[in-house]
Amino acid sequence: MNEEAKDLDLPDDVFRLIRDLFYNHSGIYLDDEQRDFVGSRLKSSVLRRQFDNFRDYYFFLKYDRKKDEELVNLIDVLTIHETYFFREEEKLKTFSEDLLPEIAKKNQDIKTLRIWSAGCSTGEEPYTISMLLMEDPRFKDWNIEIVATDISQRVLQSARRGVYKNTSFRTSEPNYLRYLERYFHKESDGYRIDDSAKKIVSFFSLNLLDKNRLSFIGPMDIIFCRNVIIYFDINAKKYIAEAFYKKLRDSGFLVLGHSESLVNISTSFMLRLFEHDLVYQKPAPDKVSVVFPEAVSKEAS
Repeated sequence: MNEEAKDLDLPDDVFRLIRDLFYNHSGIYLDDEQRDFVGSRLKSSVLRRQFDNFRDYYFFLKYDRKKDEELVNLIDVLTIHETYFFREEEKLKTFSEDLLPEIAKKNQDIKTLRIWSAGCSTGEEPYTISMLLMEDPRFKDWNIEIVATDISQRVLQSARRGVYKNTSFRTSEPNYLRYLERYFHKESDGYRIDDSAKKIVSFFSLNLLDKNRLSFIGPMDIIFCRNVIIYFDINAKKYIAEAFYKKLRDSGFLVLGHSESLVNISTSFMLRLFEHDLVYQKPAPDKVSVVFPEAVSKEAS
């Protein structure tokens, strides 16, 4: 970091202004303890726009005709996209050994499977799901679609490109070398995923609080949303949980991250205990009466 960047300081009042602007645009809430994180992440953006301080940068975000372009950059800078192939092995075992057999039986007449990777980051999760399905003989000749969404345009560009460094393969999955050999091609700048795994995955930009964009998401059998809702406040979490419920087909599954739950967020789902993990499930209509917690919808720009 150069000396000019070191001298930049983010005042408390300007942090709150930027935080509120970011929240209104993305639905992601940054608490007071994250002021230093925000300041360090945004210093390069302030200097790139040739401002002397964070206050002028805020006014640029708020009023300049190029503000929409910079708000996209703000999301890329302030959101964390930590992921890798075959992450959280226990959840993937549950997916393959428990969820897929139930879906295969339920959908055996229509032979369709639709999965949503919400908050897909650079694509490791949806491509992992794709490879697991490619290896599952139960779904041969099925119509399979994996919809992968993220709020960040930058990570979606990387996901569509499908080229990965060694850090994307830091997994304890014992068979990952077999997947690496079968589904990746070594190139000068990394490992490119094979078209056979890419063809059933479609990527597009989505803010989970954007009601209009959500309307493009059709009914799903399984939704993966791991380590995403932890970044939202309680009202946004309730809204997202309701959206997931509505998008799931009856008896569909919602897979959250290890540190996430729907406690105090939604009572609409059943919690299923499998051998390796706990998974939320949308009950069949005759199993439960649905009552949503009060949720606040936010329109995203």
